[in-house]
Amino acid sequence: MITAAALAHDLRAGRLRPTEVAEAALARIAASDPKLHAFLHVRGADDLMAEAAALEKRPRDTWGPLAGVPVALKDNMCAVGQPCTCGSKILEGYRPPYDATVVERLRAADALIVGKTNLDEFAMGSSTENSAYGPTRNPWDPERVPGGSSGGSAAAVASGMVPLALGSDTGGSVRQPAALSGVVGYKPTYGRVSRYGLVAFASSLDQIGPFARTVEDAALLLGVIAGPDARDATCMAEPFRVDAAELAAGVKGLRVGVPDNLLREGLDPEVAAAFHAAVDTLGGLGAARASLELMDPAYAVSAYYIVAPAEASSNLARYDAVRYGLRLPSDDLKGMYLATRRAGFGAEVRRRIMIGTYALSAGYYDAYYLKALKARTLIRRDFERAFGKADVVAVPTSPTPAFRIGEKVSDPLSMYLADVFTLSVNLAGLPGISVPCGFTAAGLPVGLQLIGRFGEDARLLRIAHAFQAATDFHLREPAGSAS
Repeated sequence: MITAAALAHDLRAGRLRPTEVAEAALARIAASDPKLHAFLHVRGADDLMAEAAALEKRPRDTWGPLAGVPVALKDNMCAVGQPCTCGSKILEGYRPPYDATVVERLRAADALIVGKTNLDEFAMGSSTENSAYGPTRNPWDPERVPGGSSGGSAAAVASGMVPLALGSDTGGSVRQPAALSGVVGYKPTYGRVSRYGLVAFASSLDQIGPFARTVEDAALLLGVIAGPDARDATCMAEPFRVDAAELAAGVKGLRVGVPDNLLREGLDPEVAAAFHAAVDTLGGLGAARASLELMDPAYAVSAYYIVAPAEASSNLARYDAVRYGLRLPSDDLKGMYLATRRAGFGAEVRRRIMIGTYALSAGYYDAYYLKALKARTLIRRDFERAFGKADVVAVPTSPTPAFRIGEKVSDPLSMYLADVFTLSVNLAGLPGISVPCGFTAAGLPVGLQLIGRFGEDARLLRIAHAFQAATDFHLREPAGSAS
């Protein structure tokens, strides 16, 4: 599979034409998507080919950095002319009247947006089984999940349908599917990328991040979408870009912190072996290992499943059958609200709305929500202490490889624990990346998660790039992938 950077280079050099690339992308999607169900919507061939032809007629010295490169969007980002369902029946048929900031920037960079990918409903899930439109399948084993909630974007990149995709990460929804699908997934520092036009799940946790086969490609895409945005008050003020020299600076002299106290209960032995080998690889490149202790992730799971549902219960109150999507008739207004929300939301979304509403209700706010916010502060301080001893923290991205479709559907708590190593990163607002670091005996990918200090996205990408330059796990392809 060709990388996005190589593809962009070939296009600019005239060795490929945008119409050829667009046609090939549509052909790959047509061949692979019926087996994987990574996409909920693919742009019409006439529309996409016309855009590619228009780009082809422009002088190449006017092209943006992603000119002619196909990119897929998780279907919770607004793009004019395309549906935005969030994987939910309640938004079926909705077409947003404006572009998200990340979409505006992709268009300005001359990327070819090919379609919208599948997700757990409103990004609530770890397997993409909660989509109202059916599950996405893992390209490495179609009987298994690709992870979630951005499983469609991960599967689209892993199978070679597109070289780049965007997902959103509220508790691990970019990094966990990247690990289970064998690709790179990057969650930027909170505020690095504008959330304007991203359908809100939990506003203090949501971040948009790239999927790619290489760290270089992820950095390229991040450089396009990151930067200040007056329409998102939480967005950082300074611009962001990583140049090639910075990416290639290596890890010599840096300290890699390993929280040994977290690497015991519940960790799959094959995942543990791949993780420790990855840390040894970084050591062989000149990084020093530093032993750490981090707070038991059970506290992060508890805090997350109060904070996120509380914010979700507020954000999803807007789907009232009046302004968006589905509306079921009733004799009165209250009846219309109840009928529409009962039919439009799936079981997991209803569960989280009820948890969040309960946590915010009078008499329980202090006992649950306020206590969760205090735990969140302690988690942030815990990381600050860790970064006194290390430049980056390393943990497995997921405690297990990809599990079978249906295996955890009836056990929500077991499903929530799939994100046990990623949730605390969102609560602390830190950047995190998952890179492929091995395979199980059954041929399933394993991910290494690296976590950086707040705002140190460039250093984190540099360390991940050094690891990838010394390994070949990212070069392996699932059987039947579209090359």
